[in-house]
Amino acid sequence: MIETRSTCPYCGVGCGVIIESDGAQITGVRGDPQHPANFGRLCSKGSTLHLTASAQVNAQVRLLQPLQRFERGQAPQPVAWSGALDTVATRLADTVRTHGPDAVGVYVSGQLLTEDYYVFNKLTKGLLGTNNIDTNSRLCMSSAVAGYKQTLGADAPPACYDDLQHASTLFIVGANPAFAHPVLFRRVEDAKRANPDLKIIVCDVRRTDTAELADLFLPIQPGTDVALFHGMLSTMLWEGWVDSAFIAAHTEGFEALKATVRPYTPELVAQLCGITPAQLHQASRWFAGVQDDGSRRPSLSLYCQGLNQSSAGTDKNAALICLHLATGQIGKPGTGPFSLTGQPNAMGGREVGGLANLLSAHRDLANPQHRAEVAALWGVDRVPERPGKTAVEMFQAAADGEIKALWIACTNPLHSLPDTSTVRRALERAEFVVLQDAFATTATAAYADVLLPATTWGEKEGTVTNSERRISRVRAAVPPPGPLDNGPRHDWRIAVDVGQRLERLLASPASSGTLFPYDSPESVWNEHRESTRGRDLDITGLSYAQLEQAPAQWPQPEGAAQGKARLYEDGVFPTSTGRARFVAADYRPVAEPRDARYPLALTTGRLRDQWHGMSRTGTLGRLFGHVREPVLSLHPQDMAVRGLTDGDIVSVRSRRGSLYIPVQASSDLLPTQAFVPMHWGPELLGGQDAQGAPATGVNSLTNPAYCPSSKQPEFKHSAIAVDKAVLPWGLVAMAWMPAEQALQIRSALGALLGGFRYAACGVFAGDDATQTGVWLRAAHETAVADEIVLRVEALMRLDGLATARYADARTGQRRSVRTRPQGADTVLAAFALAGDTRSQAWVAALLEQTGAVQALGRSLLAATSQPPLPMAAPAKVVCACFGVTEDAIQRGLEAASGDAAQRLGAVQQQLKCGTNCGSCVPQLQRMARLVAQPVAAT
Repeated sequence: MIETRSTCPYCGVGCGVIIESDGAQITGVRGDPQHPANFGRLCSKGSTLHLTASAQVNAQVRLLQPLQRFERGQAPQPVAWSGALDTVATRLADTVRTHGPDAVGVYVSGQLLTEDYYVFNKLTKGLLGTNNIDTNSRLCMSSAVAGYKQTLGADAPPACYDDLQHASTLFIVGANPAFAHPVLFRRVEDAKRANPDLKIIVCDVRRTDTAELADLFLPIQPGTDVALFHGMLSTMLWEGWVDSAFIAAHTEGFEALKATVRPYTPELVAQLCGITPAQLHQASRWFAGVQDDGSRRPSLSLYCQGLNQSSAGTDKNAALICLHLATGQIGKPGTGPFSLTGQPNAMGGREVGGLANLLSAHRDLANPQHRAEVAALWGVDRVPERPGKTAVEMFQAAADGEIKALWIACTNPLHSLPDTSTVRRALERAEFVVLQDAFATTATAAYADVLLPATTWGEKEGTVTNSERRISRVRAAVPPPGPLDNGPRHDWRIAVDVGQRLERLLASPASSGTLFPYDSPESVWNEHRESTRGRDLDITGLSYAQLEQAPAQWPQPEGAAQGKARLYEDGVFPTSTGRARFVAADYRPVAEPRDARYPLALTTGRLRDQWHGMSRTGTLGRLFGHVREPVLSLHPQDMAVRGLTDGDIVSVRSRRGSLYIPVQASSDLLPTQAFVPMHWGPELLGGQDAQGAPATGVNSLTNPAYCPSSKQPEFKHSAIAVDKAVLPWGLVAMAWMPAEQALQIRSALGALLGGFRYAACGVFAGDDATQTGVWLRAAHETAVADEIVLRVEALMRLDGLATARYADARTGQRRSVRTRPQGADTVLAAFALAGDTRSQAWVAALLEQTGAVQALGRSLLAATSQPPLPMAAPAKVVCACFGVTEDAIQRGLEAASGDAAQRLGAVQQQLKCGTNCGSCVPQLQRMARLVAQPVAAT
């Protein structure tokens, strides 16, 4: 066995991992105890990385050789790399010559490595001559970037992870790190245990698992963050809690902000935000940190998409940063505004200028001097000055016919962008679409003319930068799968190969022969390093050799022994005056308010065990143990008004699209609010919209309105209407399949989702690692065509002699079951229920629990909600690492004694739940508190 140190490819925490491999196969992964981001910890996603890289997964979902569609709508055919690259270069060159460089759009990803990003940015701006390169980081961090630049002068988070142990107040706003950044949240829990006096304020529109740790929870109305922050500053001014000396010495523009916040009285803030004046006062007092003796306790803010994904995202970021400036809570241990990066290398993409409005090393496209510096570095005459299209603008331009060619790398816009119906039109109307990806199963792949197979985690070499500005090495443990001479290539290498061909076709502007002289990722990184000389992120004091020894934080200029953990300790900021700037932006409501037609406010967010579009995490049944099926959450009051019960299918409509989805009640939401996880794209959540067109997942509903400064769209608020759907005909099918076939079967089921009004499919896990469960659930107004049901039965292996069946063609009723021997018993291996699906709960329980069914006989085909024999309902998995169910934990807690912590400790010792990655700990703590609560006297 060989061990290779690398970095996790999921969130921006940037955890170090140790990959175990045997030959060409990754066999295990564990946290790197020497990496300063995680010190050996991993979350449920990171700890299962090796399973997503297994040979059986790769064979079913990976893009393993170049493919080309010679006619749209047809299956793509294998081609050689040389032919694929020639086609891409020729079509892009033809587009530039015929329509101009701005007819090309390049859309890349925060999951690319810094070296990949750098080559793409140089190819687009330096060779093609367009700034039309943007990234899905635009959907993630661009408001944080704009907020930092407006106030502090540079895109540089000033704090670090170590500040958690120094803070006296922690303000978590618009973030759910318990789900989105679990390993960092373990540090928050550690800090609270080490310092019980640490005050934690959580501000969110939902009571998330993060809020379980809060000393003060602020359940604000959607989009009212700026009003809250202005109210806090107004309160601090009234109480004399601002740091006048810091303001005078290190900032400018405070008088204008004072005038802006003056009207934000506690009464007005309470009316706008939905909190009480007392809550506002408490939050303001804790944040300001002023003590009776005049000293000031340190305050640290953690924030993420709740602030960023907004039509006022930059204003929200700036207003929060202004609270830190007004109280001097910056540049000292335990203080500062700290944006949590959503993707593993969104920071690296910003560093190389891989956005439509940026240039290398945090240079601004609008600055002529900056453009000249980059042109000189690259050896070209000029860099185009016209701003490029950002993510939403790029796909709107393609839908409008303005952009003719799209090159998409390492991302799935038909899942991740808002208003996916527009994205679909863009992919259909574009004359040429290239998809460069490691996975063949994404929704976008169906629209690509050329598919270029890329390497992925465990196979790549390069660097990434995490939330605290720490650069880590990503190392290859194994070669990529696929044909030796025609398999996946590194993203930077593909961009170089296309770029060198384009140089010949377009007459390269390079003064030195080629813009792409790279033979390794290190050679790319060295050029990027030189571009940072003298900039705020100067890394000229770093080398690959040093990064081989340990990760490092920027800046680390030449001659420096190490990077800086905290910025602005001297009170000097990278602005023209050296002073931080207060921004006097007034509160603006959401772009799309609720009204009589669309009376509910939809927000989206993350699941605990899934990542983005689930192209990787969605390959593992065990990661669906916590949440298996897409579901819309509503407050119980809104459920009652609409006559809904848990599991009902509802029609959800926004001004852009509609979909059908099951619903459940949740007291974590306020009335008139709704929540749905963002992971469910058209690959797993299909069906039809209200007009009968194929549904395109959750983001068919979301709002493309964006912040005018950051161009980041408002995912966190869309006005919707929800009504109970009348879909009396149902279809439920489940089966155990060999693990080496299950994902292919799931993909085949996914191709059928458009035949129903509502349909979803997925995988689940059992105790037998050689078997993976596959499921499909669908509903429609009337019985669908027999061909569709027969196809489902065939995929579930219900078309053989071992299958028992019942069918009534007149009423559209079909039921079939397949059993198999297991030791001395017979167990259920597969079933499909079409028409009347009342028996689905107990039949599914029999299948999942692999209980003996030989005594049931043909009663397995009965259309009744009551099982023929008493049986337990299937238990929900809470701990994904050890497969521990909610029922087992509940029994253990009830049997234990003591307070909540003692009961939970006993259960963890017995069952191990929450002792590995810790992702389920907030839920375990909540369960323990409920059990330990004293019974009220009657």
